[in-house]
Amino acid sequence: FTDSLSIRAITPIDTNAVWFAANNGRIGLLDNGTPKLATIHYEDSILAFRAIASTNKAVFVLSIATPAVLYKIGVENREATRIDEVYSETGEKVFYDAMAFWNDQEGIAMGDPTDGCLSVIITRDGGNTWNKLQCNVLPETAVGEAAFAASNSNISLYGDHVWLVSGGKRARVFHSADKGTTWEVFETPIIQGRAMTGIYSVDFYDENTGVIFGGNWEDQSFNEGNKAITRDGGKTWKLLSNGSGPGYRSSVSFVPGTNGKGIVAVGSPGVSYSSDQGATWSELSEEGFYAIEFVNDSLAFASGRHKISKLIFK
Repeated sequence: FTDSLSIRAITPIDTNAVWFAANNGRIGLLDNGTPKLATIHYEDSILAFRAIASTNKAVFVLSIATPAVLYKIGVENREATRIDEVYSETGEKVFYDAMAFWNDQEGIAMGDPTDGCLSVIITRDGGNTWNKLQCNVLPETAVGEAAFAASNSNISLYGDHVWLVSGGKRARVFHSADKGTTWEVFETPIIQGRAMTGIYSVDFYDENTGVIFGGNWEDQSFNEGNKAITRDGGKTWKLLSNGSGPGYRSSVSFVPGTNGKGIVAVGSPGVSYSSDQGATWSELSEEGFYAIEFVNDSLAFASGRHKISKLIFK
């Protein structure tokens, strides 16, 4: 699929269908290659969407910057039945980055700090209402610590766990083991200290094994301090293939069915693959993408500038 859009948020339904959210207020469903598109207007604003998530009966899209507006789109038989605004927030620092659901009732979205902590909103009723967590619940953020709305993969969920990642002046991992009720934060060895350095993406294979990826967007070939792995749920992180393998990447994912060994990372410089949990890498393509989401062990959807592609791994 090609269009004059920047597409940073996708959520597949199956091997033939994927929802997406983009700039210029555009959202859509690609169903067997056929696009079903809609444009959302909010008062006098044209929203830019970089966060998307789906449940069995709805799709959710969330815009960046202010006003941040979250819509619930009812879906039946792959057709949108209604659209409702379920959350909005305004403010100079408002900027949401990613969204995900544990199940059909409970979901979470995260964004940049507005008052000394990450912006975290949670729903417990299927996305009908969302509540923002207070900063007395969340770890404090440093000045200049934020997140990147690069691929809708600042969040990873497994079981009741959630991990959120930050960048900028600090590159850290925020963790809750109880669906966002209590929180802790962990340091990482990922490059940090400048506006465009840090963690851009996170994925967990199970409650212990996770990978983070990022780097320096302003020096995308630099491959030191940009990828790391944890085997203790995020408490400690070890750099992967430091000084070798891919540099900056905006989205990372474990390959299903590989027992946590296969990893694919995509970014504007290309598509990279590891079969040994990140120890060594091969470059599969120089085709640039922002985000990747696997459907099964051999098929994924990837989105980028002006495109959504189906990637088939053999």
